[in-house]
Amino acid sequence: MSETTRRPVTMADVARHAGVSRSAVSFVLNDRRSVSIAEDTRDRVLAAAAELGYRPNAGARALAKKQSDWYGLVTEIVTAPFAVDIIKGAQDRALVDEKYLLIASTESDPAAETAAIERLLEQRVEGLLYAATWHRAVEIPEIAREVPTVLVNCFDAEGRYPAIVPDERTGGRRATERLLAAGHRRIGFINLDPDIPAAVGRLVGYHEVLREAGVAPDEKLEISGHATADGGYTAASALLDLADPPTAIFCANDRMAMGAYDAIKERGLRIPQDIAVIGFDNQELIAAYLRPGLTTVALPFEQMGARGVDLLAAIIAGQSTGTGTVTVDCPLLERASV
Repeated sequence: MSETTRRPVTMADVARHAGVSRSAVSFVLNDRRSVSIAEDTRDRVLAAAAELGYRPNAGARALAKKQSDWYGLVTEIVTAPFAVDIIKGAQDRALVDEKYLLIASTESDPAAETAAIERLLEQRVEGLLYAATWHRAVEIPEIAREVPTVLVNCFDAEGRYPAIVPDERTGGRRATERLLAAGHRRIGFINLDPDIPAAVGRLVGYHEVLREAGVAPDEKLEISGHATADGGYTAASALLDLADPPTAIFCANDRMAMGAYDAIKERGLRIPQDIAVIGFDNQELIAAYLRPGLTTVALPFEQMGARGVDLLAAIIAGQSTGTGTVTVDCPLLERASV
């Protein structure tokens, strides 16, 4: 038979064990230095609390302090690789200030989002991070306005919330600059589906750098791979079958780069000797394990999570931050495909 669960130790238990009043225990355990408590009494209370295994009531403490030391984080899919990185960056940064995350997964269901935020507010979180697994405009449940809220890897189309997003344009520039530096002038670009922020920003960066280098963008070298490995294979095949094919391909995500590798190798071409490839995202299970390893532009998920907590803490502290958008740099990670 299992042992009966022990009831929680209360302040009254600590008071009896230490031989002091419950009020004295409350003053000591809540570190009320404004109240005069003899040092030997304070020592007895702390020793009794440690001996009995007393744990403070977080809910009661939050009510008394009017703060909980918790931030809420709402995201669509907690198990997605990129969501995990955002969570890690946010939690690591929060711990610096002795804050913690309560995490709610919503599976992209608006009703679930509202319910999750309501539950987090019931826990008296001091503020909310709303994180998306891909960069886009989102609609935030109205209830989120009850506490400071910061968006991560997404933005509010109405501009009501501050947002942390990746610098897609500069990421596109970095990839194109690297290929130009390697001597390439005919650079194919396999983009994501048009109109999403990542596709727009990365294409703008690609065009800017080509023009700055005196290379006119060529529409024949720009094609959508629809963000999939199969799409990358089909798009790369079309580029390689041109009468004047590219000597390098910039893929707007690593999955499409994986498909492009297959198309290149089918034609007996070598990477990077015959053709260079750069990806985007730094999806670790792809980029690090392709052969040769894929040079790619990293999406800064951990950094965005950390910056989101920075901004949230500033808002909670009463600092004026506005509702603008903060961009986070996307660094180039060199491997062996250029």
